[in-house]
Amino acid sequence: MKFNDTPIPAHAGVGLKPQHYDDILGNDHQGDRSVAWFEVHPENYFAQGGLSHKALSAIRADYPLSMHGIGMSLGSKDGLDINHLQSIKTLIDRYQPGLFSEHLSWSRYQQFYSNDLLPIPYTEEAMDVFKDNINQVQDTLGRQILVENPSSYFMLQQNDYTEWDFLVTLCKQTGAGILLDVNNVYVSAINHGFDAEDYLRAIPAEMIGEIHLAGHATEEHAFGQLLIDDHGSEVKQDVWDLYSTLIDSVGAKPTLIEWDTNIPDWATLVAEAKQAENKMLSLEEALT
Repeated sequence: MKFNDTPIPAHAGVGLKPQHYDDILGNDHQGDRSVAWFEVHPENYFAQGGLSHKALSAIRADYPLSMHGIGMSLGSKDGLDINHLQSIKTLIDRYQPGLFSEHLSWSRYQQFYSNDLLPIPYTEEAMDVFKDNINQVQDTLGRQILVENPSSYFMLQQNDYTEWDFLVTLCKQTGAGILLDVNNVYVSAINHGFDAEDYLRAIPAEMIGEIHLAGHATEEHAFGQLLIDDHGSEVKQDVWDLYSTLIDSVGAKPTLIEWDTNIPDWATLVAEAKQAENKMLSLEEALT
């Protein structure tokens, strides 16, 4: 089946999970559009067939789709894994997602692979690495990609840029867009003591192709409190407040609810998406 390259609308979507396949397909047959679009991690669909592709094909036939990579390792100095990149291209050619995104991080060195998205120093050397890798990805895929700001728990030394200036400069020089994760901004701001609103103000509205919202956990340590971006609960009120501040400034954008651990039932996930949708609708009403 061939799909049109359907743009992602400026409405609320959710991450697609196997636990919800039946809810989504059942609701769809009843004409109930609970959310506007879905996002998947392409690495979960590298196998060529099976029930996951059957469900994804059925859902993609009726909904726009975004793909959010977690294993490209854009910050790897020894270059990209060509087999991984080709697998991504195969999936993009098959499902024609409206957006493809990856992270401002690295997770691979030669044959070493990390399950975590590891931080980078914000230096000129790192800028050159990211530029080369992003240009290769965009040339191979034949499309713009979005780059997501990370959550972080410690700061590397000898930075030439703030994180937000690094991200904006990188995207200006490569033509990539930004996936702005508001929860990650909040988590990092609390962990490192900077102003989250300063970060948001530094991101040009026209660069933002998608927004992520998620829950986080709080840990208490001898050195104090640490926030962990675990995607395992409802979006916290402080993050909702930041999101409202952001869209008041940049307008409605495609907004995803990420919930990857302690996955709730479908109704709970939809309720989170409706909160984002209602905030965008309120903004639209205020502007008319």
